[in-house]
Amino acid sequence: MIREISTALLFVFVSFNLCFGQDKYSQQRDEMVRESVEAEGIENPLVLRSMRTVLRHEFVLAKNRREAYVDKAIAIGHKQTISPPFIVAYMTQSLDPQPTDRVLEIGTGSGYQAAVLAEICKEVYSIEIVSPLAKDAAKRLKRLGYSNVKTKNGDGYKGWREHAPFDKIIVTCSPESVPQPLIDQLKEGGRLVVPLGERYQQTFFLFKKVNGKLEQERLIPTLFVPMTGRSEELRRQQPDPMDPRIVNGDFEFDSNEDGKPDAWHYARQCELVSIAPQKGTQCLRMTNSEFGRPAQVLQGIAINGSTIGGLKIGAWIRTENVRSGPRKIDQSAIVVHFYDRIRREVGHVFIGPFRGTDNWQRYTKTVPVPRAAREMIVRIGLNGATGQLDCDDFQMNYIKR
Repeated sequence: MIREISTALLFVFVSFNLCFGQDKYSQQRDEMVRESVEAEGIENPLVLRSMRTVLRHEFVLAKNRREAYVDKAIAIGHKQTISPPFIVAYMTQSLDPQPTDRVLEIGTGSGYQAAVLAEICKEVYSIEIVSPLAKDAAKRLKRLGYSNVKTKNGDGYKGWREHAPFDKIIVTCSPESVPQPLIDQLKEGGRLVVPLGERYQQTFFLFKKVNGKLEQERLIPTLFVPMTGRSEELRRQQPDPMDPRIVNGDFEFDSNEDGKPDAWHYARQCELVSIAPQKGTQCLRMTNSEFGRPAQVLQGIAINGSTIGGLKIGAWIRTENVRSGPRKIDQSAIVVHFYDRIRREVGHVFIGPFRGTDNWQRYTKTVPVPRAAREMIVRIGLNGATGQLDCDDFQMNYIKR
């Protein structure tokens, strides 16, 4: 009797805490969807409902829960991250999920993407190559009640033959090309979304299977963390950390003609314009009218801090009514973040802030590179400030130790 009462009380306590936790974060989820998903062009009602429903804070480490609803990638251990909300919503919308779909996901990670799909689709099959992540994700999804998600630990590029064919396939890691087993296991008329390309120069592609072959559509640039295992090691084209370079620093290339520059990912509130550029035929323009909202572009680069001792960075900047926000971070600038081999930030540098109204000005700075640095992210943007910022002819040269 005592044991039954204790069990009942425990059930009530857990239920109360789950409800309280959900209520605690509901406003943050709504803000996340409104500011980082809807405002960036995601309009599929099924996707928006799912993003509002899934408890994202359950899929990050306890120490990172305060940042769960910020539009950023968050480390989940084993050199992996949970993708930013916009990227999850963008990939999901591109997949065009339907309630009758059976979906295969390659790269379970935390299980968040699988949960978002599970709120929409009939069945989700998800494969993760990193064993501890696969086990944790399986437990988490079961605890949260996602009985329509099946997971396993294994090589996702081999697919899941016994459950094929699939209506849709989503790949949340970045291969060099689409693995043949995934093509074979996709239904005729099915859709496949995958980031392809070099390790730090990736682009989302949407494939549709027509008469047994894939027809492709190039989408937006992106940056996924390097994969784990043999596939990553066997890439034909590897980044050179001894020769870090900026790609498309003059913002002249836009191969899919979407108004955003190739090679720069995570673009927010920006466009390419041909209004009096400093060099060439166009420049990059970022505009923001609400303090705190991002207006930016990013680019990832491999770097070896034990060999590269410094970087000479320069860019032409033009401003119009740029005002810094109330928070210290709400300042227009160029920011360079350095990360070590386990993707822990080991330093950052700040060029700026840019304020007021001014015609083209050249900003240059020589910055030190931490010895532990193995990757870097270059961010150009208003960063939460308001106004209009134009950038052109971004250059970066390295100095050896």
